[in-house]
Amino acid sequence: MGAGRDQSFSLRGKGITKIYKTGSVTIEALRGVDFELGPGELVVLLGPSGSGKSTLLNILGGLDTPTDGQLIFEDHLLTDAKESELTLFRRQHVGFVFQFYNLIPSLTARENVALVTEIATQPMTPEEALTIVGLDSRMDHFPAQLSGGEQQRVAIARAIAKRPELLLCDEPTGALDSRTGILVLEAIERVNRELGTATAIITHNSGVAAMADRVVSIGDGRITDVVVNESRMPARELSW
Repeated sequence: MGAGRDQSFSLRGKGITKIYKTGSVTIEALRGVDFELGPGELVVLLGPSGSGKSTLLNILGGLDTPTDGQLIFEDHLLTDAKESELTLFRRQHVGFVFQFYNLIPSLTARENVALVTEIATQPMTPEEALTIVGLDSRMDHFPAQLSGGEQQRVAIARAIAKRPELLLCDEPTGALDSRTGILVLEAIERVNRELGTATAIITHNSGVAAMADRVVSIGDGRITDVVVNESRMPARELSW
């Protein structure tokens, strides 16, 4: 488990259901999912495309709302929250990392991270965030001058610079080869270990599962299996 975080942290989803309707077509993306993330925990959400992983992650991060069920952050019921309250939740408490880096091409790595630190309440400096992900020597490079793995690590630095309690990563290595992907997972692992940030990683790649405290398998909108790892394998030892 990571250290350095308030042990009161918790995020709980109860009976999370999400239904999408397009004309006469109804898609049940999530079917009564219960999910919990504790302080400093690193959880891997494993499942094929279309299983509901991203839908669940978006709801956990306040990017989407469930059709039914409850989402509780610490003692706040987010499923009854106004949009302005969800915006505040995302801004103050959640860092997102997606498969595609979404960096601004005309800004350096340092400037991309500074975009977040300028609106956060208690941010770390861009330099500190980039050092944590191993890019202290690349701060003044533009995205076009960085490899895909380096760009993804800038995206991680940007996500953690506001010191979020929660880091949500959706296929963070999906666009990368395995060697580069492991460097990215090492950066996420270091954030979780050193900052104690509760972390959830979505992947369809079962090779990532060994680095987690807990592995939650999702299929057809339901949790199909939960495995607690006795110990976490260092990211550098993963292979796929």
